[in-house]
Amino acid sequence: MQGRQAPALPGPGERVYGVTELNKEVRLALEGNYPLIWIEGEISNFRHFQASGHWYFTLKDSSAQVSAAMFRGQNHHIPFTPADGMQVLVLGQVSLYEARGSYQVIVRRMAEQGAGALHAAFQRLRSRLAAEGLFEESRKRPLPALPRRIGIVTSRDSAALRDILRILRRRHGGVSVLLIPTRVQGEGAAGEIAAAITRAGAVADLDALIVGRGGGSLEDLWAFNEEEVARALAACPIPVISAVGHETDVTIADMVADHRATTPSAAAIMVVAHADDLKERLHGLGRRLAGATRLTLSRLRAGPAGSFHLLATRLLEGRLHRSVQRSDDLTGRLMRAGNKHLSRRRQRTLLLTTRLSPRSLMAGVTQRRQRLTGLSRHFAAAARLLVGRRRERLALASGRLQDLSPLAVLGRGYAMVRDPLSGLLLRDTGNVSPGDELEVRLHRGGMRVKVHQVNDHDQST
Repeated sequence: MQGRQAPALPGPGERVYGVTELNKEVRLALEGNYPLIWIEGEISNFRHFQASGHWYFTLKDSSAQVSAAMFRGQNHHIPFTPADGMQVLVLGQVSLYEARGSYQVIVRRMAEQGAGALHAAFQRLRSRLAAEGLFEESRKRPLPALPRRIGIVTSRDSAALRDILRILRRRHGGVSVLLIPTRVQGEGAAGEIAAAITRAGAVADLDALIVGRGGGSLEDLWAFNEEEVARALAACPIPVISAVGHETDVTIADMVADHRATTPSAAAIMVVAHADDLKERLHGLGRRLAGATRLTLSRLRAGPAGSFHLLATRLLEGRLHRSVQRSDDLTGRLMRAGNKHLSRRRQRTLLLTTRLSPRSLMAGVTQRRQRLTGLSRHFAAAARLLVGRRRERLALASGRLQDLSPLAVLGRGYAMVRDPLSGLLLRDTGNVSPGDELEVRLHRGGMRVKVHQVNDHDQST
């Protein structure tokens, strides 16, 4: 049993809507049924049109999203700049953008969700730790001049880690790095960061430690404002550099650590001086020591002679020898580090040379040529199959067209009769009288005939 079908055309008195009229009525219905309401969600796809000053963005939660707009008359009162990923609370009106038929929220007010509570917690912890003296400069330790091994506490897959490693390799290729990976945001991240700092402090041969991550919102960086992270930094037995976020981001970890870097890259620059700088410093110290030694010996020769001269000379020579030996030791360490770095560069160059050799390039070209040949054959076969199907469809259509042709009907013994004056085909005898001349079209050729008798009704033969 077939269901009832909708009428093909509107009935008498039925209203026909235009698209503009429909969208307008939907907008009025939405705005009438939903006055100003509060909505909580996360901002994404934020766009700020500089020419008009308007903001357009999406509000979303874990399973849905809605378009939103905030116009310049309302958004210039907002004390912060919205960004993707920010949790906000907005007051707005549900509406419809008629030109596109898209449902949206027109935002009147906006507040950053949770920022006030976090800021208050930050200030309370800062005051308490400052009263305990954890921020005092007197407890801050200097960084080693030439560290051999550096620890890094951050996320394993972060851009911050890649930036640190890149700068360490460029400035001091011989330095050894120990990564203590940890989550750097989210629930439970503070405990993991504190535990990673404690593990790093227990490693005997670490000379310095970098703790940090890249930039983000206040919520993203909040793990570095937790008390357990601050306590772990204060208890760490090795010098620590805090490198959290960007230059404008200041955390409790920055205040407790021995040194604060504005970015993770700046931390890498801070922890290792450039090898050329160290060489220049060593050469300068050597020149100053040699000049001071010559001056002292000259003064001693001009003074009282005897055993005092010999003793002073030997003391100075011993000091000079020890200084020279230390200079040679540092120079040797620098040379070994430089040679190790140079060896790595040579190996990488050799690997790239091998990949770019004519044989490797020709192998790649041959492989791609074979693949291109296979694709060409596949394409040719597919093209032949498609052309064959099109030809079959064309032949079938041509046959059907031939069957429907009037000429095919004439071939079966029928004729077409036409009034020569009007040129119209005759389908009955209503307009024919005896004595009229008619044109008759046969399958092959035609004739002109004269009517002798007209039968008004069908007659059996």
